[in-house]
Amino acid sequence: MSLVKDINDEAHFQAELALASTKLVVADFTAKWCGPCQIIKPIFQQLSTKYANAVFLQIDVDKCQETASAQGVSAMPTFIFYRNKTKVDRVQGADAASLEAKIQQYYGSPESEEGESVSGYLDLQPFITKAECECLNESDDHTLEHCLTSGNGFLQSDCDEQLIISIAFNQAVKIHSIKVKAPAGKGPKNIRLFINQPRTLDFDQINSFNSVQDLEFKPEELDGTPVNLRFVKFQNVQNIQVFIKDNQEGGEVTQIDHLVFIGTPITTTNMGDFKRVAGKKGECH
Repeated sequence: MSLVKDINDEAHFQAELALASTKLVVADFTAKWCGPCQIIKPIFQQLSTKYANAVFLQIDVDKCQETASAQGVSAMPTFIFYRNKTKVDRVQGADAASLEAKIQQYYGSPESEEGESVSGYLDLQPFITKAECECLNESDDHTLEHCLTSGNGFLQSDCDEQLIISIAFNQAVKIHSIKVKAPAGKGPKNIRLFINQPRTLDFDQINSFNSVQDLEFKPEELDGTPVNLRFVKFQNVQNIQVFIKDNQEGGEVTQIDHLVFIGTPITTTNMGDFKRVAGKKGECH
């Protein structure tokens, strides 16, 4: 049974985006006269039942010209992905594999596994470019990647208690708060946050740079409780670096089970949205 909702007009579209809140929204911009659109339509319907925690919308571009124009749709089918009313990605053409890959990338869960998400914001994990992330002084057996998703092991320091974690995002984001899940004794205590650095700071540099914000975690905050940041300071973040200065018990080993950044991507204008693309397989103009 299909869970796809047909959109009537721009007001209906905006209402569905608002109602979805932090859930992933997948919008299919389609046309009845478009052959590739009709070919991929049953696949889109199947995906709506497979990924039932997302919201699937079907938008006829002839019926909803205002919406199609506002979203920069120039070829059909075009699939646009939204989280928290913000456009996060798109796929053009009747490419079922690319469509499902994007759904899987952004699907996630609107609530973290440690508890409810911060109202109006979401886990930014789908927007992290893991290939561009790194951690200085990480253990060979317990690396940064282990703590970026829940239940995937843990990050542990190597030579001493300090860590420098560098997180890169695939687009600019706003960061509202940070969650850390860690053992009460080995978990971080004092951390310093830096943003938009051209490269990862090293341990010799870190103390000579001005941080955007310093935080002191209490043991009870290491259960995944959101710790709010100075939101006005984190409005346009391409990357964030976390310097963990020490841990709760002053030992030689610091451990993090799960590190989460809570916020929202920034709506940006992609000029490619306004180009007419001709000659691509599976596209109809």
